[in-house]
Amino acid sequence: MRRRAVWAGVGTAALVLVYFLAWPVPIDPVEWEAPVNPGYTGAFEVNERLAQVETFSIGDNVGPEAVAVDGEGRVYVSTKDGWIVRLQSDGSAAENWANTDGRPLGMEFDAAGNLIVADAHHGLLSVAPDGSVSLLVMEADGIPIRFANDLDVAPDGRIYFTDSSTKFAPIDWEGTTAAALLELMEHGGNGRLLVYDPEIGSATAVIDGLSYANGVAVAHDGSFVLVNDMGSYRVLRVWLRGPYTGSSEPLIEELPGFPDNLSRGLDGRYWVAFISPRNSLVDALSDNPFLRKVVQRLPAFLRPAATHYGHIIAVDHSGRVIEDLQDPRGALPMISGVRETEDFLWLGNVESPVVGRINKTQVQCCKAALTDHE
Repeated sequence: MRRRAVWAGVGTAALVLVYFLAWPVPIDPVEWEAPVNPGYTGAFEVNERLAQVETFSIGDNVGPEAVAVDGEGRVYVSTKDGWIVRLQSDGSAAENWANTDGRPLGMEFDAAGNLIVADAHHGLLSVAPDGSVSLLVMEADGIPIRFANDLDVAPDGRIYFTDSSTKFAPIDWEGTTAAALLELMEHGGNGRLLVYDPEIGSATAVIDGLSYANGVAVAHDGSFVLVNDMGSYRVLRVWLRGPYTGSSEPLIEELPGFPDNLSRGLDGRYWVAFISPRNSLVDALSDNPFLRKVVQRLPAFLRPAATHYGHIIAVDHSGRVIEDLQDPRGALPMISGVRETEDFLWLGNVESPVVGRINKTQVQCCKAALTDHE
């Protein structure tokens, strides 16, 4: 009996070893070198300016990923169950306004008052003022849009938006979080920035090869578009006008966290929301694809996960950090985006039943940035 038990133990150990070394996983990791992590130093020195966040219920919904504000000051948030929830300007009276039957993420109003939506399941959508939903586009350059994420509307009416991964679609992987983690662990450059031209009704790629393409913000003067290369901890600028048209460059890099949504603020600001600080294990394994496969075979609760730490920054057109607001306790978990109005910063997030708001006066925000022309 004792010998039989020993052999059973050896056999079990062998099976476990084979599993961790050879069991198929959906990712095919690419070797890369994680950039220096500045941590919470310098421009990112620890503070508690986000600790005074107010929260407002979004009804029976969760995950107000993005926030948009209409011409009457009403607030709209996108949620996990497909609902776009509308609140009054003071955060009251949440109502289910429109449903995309998918997972709406980034949202922006166009000049005609339509709410343009990047839906992780259905591509680029338009929601009319009466709440009716119509499809704009589900492919770009003949390639299906599998993970539409964030967007911005340019002054000329064109819509710039991200397809976070052409490989890992949320509808195939039980939601956006699981698909995002696969894309980040693979680091295969499956993300792309797209542009939709409403005059011709089609979308084309602006740049590709991004590691989980995420937030988008068009310059105040329309001269460039910013996009978050989330898995590489940087914000890229793609020139739309001038002598460098079509070229791209980092606006700011070596960020201390995973940049999620981007938004165009007031007075020359661009807001970046960090969903989580960087993970030391993810960085340490950047140059070891084999071990990243091993990690992927671990139970989900043992794999790297987001840390609840509230953090948003504003940068100017040169990439200089001009505002940094943090909440180390992460009272509002996993902040995904910022919408700035004259008086407030509205804060989206990916998992709570509330949307956040910060009074700019109370936190002494925000000084005017340089304009794009300066």
